[in-house]
Amino acid sequence: MINKVNVGGIDVAAYQSIDELINSSILTIEGVQPGVGIAINPEKIMAAKKDPLLMSILQSATLRYPDGVGVSYVMSRRLNSKVARIPGCELWERLMVRSIEQQTPVFLLGATQSTVSQTSEKLIALGVNVVGCKDGYFTKKQQQSVIDEIVDSGAKIVSVALGSPRQELFIFECLKYAPNTFFMGVGGTYDVFTNKVKRAPHFFRALNLEWLFRLLSQPSRLLRQGNLVKYVYYYLTKKV
Repeated sequence: MINKVNVGGIDVAAYQSIDELINSSILTIEGVQPGVGIAINPEKIMAAKKDPLLMSILQSATLRYPDGVGVSYVMSRRLNSKVARIPGCELWERLMVRSIEQQTPVFLLGATQSTVSQTSEKLIALGVNVVGCKDGYFTKKQQQSVIDEIVDSGAKIVSVALGSPRQELFIFECLKYAPNTFFMGVGGTYDVFTNKVKRAPHFFRALNLEWLFRLLSQPSRLLRQGNLVKYVYYYLTKKV
C-alpha cells in the first residue's frame, strides 16, 4: 500500500521511484488506471492556500505526487524514510516509453502546433501509439470539440500542457466524457522534450538544485521564489 503524507492540506503519495509510481498507480497489471495525475510542489501548495478553487482541484486529483524537493523532503522527514522526488517531465517521458509495451493509445494536447507536432513525431519514432495531438490554442467555445476529438480517438492516456490551472480545469471537464482514461497535466514538458527549453544539467538535478538553475536562467522568476521562503517558514512553524 502506498503511503500518503498531508502537506499543506494536500495528501501526497510517497514513492521510491518513478517506475514504482507507474506500476502501482498508472499502468498496473489490470491495465491503465483512470484518473488524474497532478504534480505537487511548494509553489502550488502555497498558491492553493490562498485559492480555494486551486485547493479543490488539487485535492480532487486521484494521483498527487511530489514534484518539488521541498515536498519530498517534508514527506521523507515525516515518514522517516526516503521519498523520491518525481519530476513531472521525467514521469511523463518514462510513462510514454512504458506505454509502448501494450501499445496504449496516447493523445497529446497543448503547446503550439509546431511543438505538439514535433513531440508527436518524436514519440511515434520511439514506438509510442500516438492516436492524436492538438495545440493548446483553442477558445472556451471550441473546448467541447477538443474534448470530442479526444474521446473519439480512443486514447487511454492523455497528457495536457495548457499551464496551471487551465490544464487542470480542462482535465476534470474532459474526464466527465472519458472516465476510463488517465489524464496528466504536464506544463512545459513538450518544450523540454523537443529541446525548445533547456532543462537543468544533471549536476543541478542530482543535488536537487533544479530550481536554482531555473532561477539563474530566468532571473524574472525571482519574485516567484517568495513562495518558497513562505513554504520554508510554514514548515518550520508546522503549518504545512
